[in-house]
Amino acid sequence: MVTDPRRGGDKARKGDSRAAADAESSGDPERSDGREPAGPAGHVPVMLERCVEALAPASVPGAVFVDATLGLGGHSEALLTRFPQIRLIGLDRDPQALDRSNRRLAAFADRIELVHAVYDELPAVLDRLGVPRIHGILFDLGVSSLQLDVRERGFAYAYDAPLDMRMDQGAPLSAYEVVNGYSAPDLARILRDYGEERFAGRIASAIVAARAKEPIATTGPLAELVRAAIPAATRRTGGHPAKRTFQALRIEVNAELAVLERAIPAAVDALAVGGRIAVLAYHSLEDRLVKRVLAAGAASTAPPGLPIAPPGTEPLLKLVTRGAEEPTEAEIEQNPRAASAKFRVAERVRKGAVADRLTKAKTQRR
Repeated sequence: MVTDPRRGGDKARKGDSRAAADAESSGDPERSDGREPAGPAGHVPVMLERCVEALAPASVPGAVFVDATLGLGGHSEALLTRFPQIRLIGLDRDPQALDRSNRRLAAFADRIELVHAVYDELPAVLDRLGVPRIHGILFDLGVSSLQLDVRERGFAYAYDAPLDMRMDQGAPLSAYEVVNGYSAPDLARILRDYGEERFAGRIASAIVAARAKEPIATTGPLAELVRAAIPAATRRTGGHPAKRTFQALRIEVNAELAVLERAIPAAVDALAVGGRIAVLAYHSLEDRLVKRVLAAGAASTAPPGLPIAPPGTEPLLKLVTRGAEEPTEAEIEQNPRAASAKFRVAERVRKGAVADRLTKAKTQRR
């Protein structure tokens, strides 16, 4: 069953690995070059077995799991198959992904609820569904196979398509508005902050100069403009010159980091004691944010030197993974899109709000 609490959702997943980004330059969604074909039969969920293993301890009878980034439903299908005692709530902002997953997961119709919602809307979704606590939640961040492989969505620089990049095509802001409407300083800021692009200023200036003649309407001219703005010596290494710009635009259009910054603390705070959160991130911006939240939850807030931690200062989480785990070489060979995946897992060990700890820490820094 697919429901829609308003208009939102997120299947940001899988595509932000270096391998996937470079693979987009092939321009052929059906090639076995690291990009997943747009369909369940060819869909290869990243670190599938490790995700299932990590969440297994939380699969108690009657447990509620959440796939916060449903996409094509590969991880959800595995969880529902392996753990017949769980109920699963799947979130996605992309109606096309929800429709595809609804068909794929039809055999589990009595145990699933698929919701059109961005994953930072999790508290509202759980409240509407009457779910006070969840036992497992999975985030698989990035851009989905479906979004990459449907050319007119405009996520890839490999072929010419409308400048869109909206995960929810009902959303008001597209890449066209960003590229043709943002000032040069604002363009440079998002390219630097979200794409970690060294030549952000040069690219922003080139965009503003080009659009003064005519609007930049499609991905092809933008990719070529970016290529021309980057020094030739730099273009010879590091993959396609436009990959960082396209990543930055996509993050801006979909407010991905702002959504993630709200979503991870909310997900931790929704977990029952003994519940687990598992996160797959594909670039350093995502992974640093996830690491910061989980580390805050796993730390004591007691002043140093006290012989006994005062009540309420104990760690709320136990880190299950030591740092960020990475896929095996065998998986990368079979699914190059997994190459830059970073996997982190934590378990709730005590009641308390990690969101409050983060707010307090931010206030103290000021």
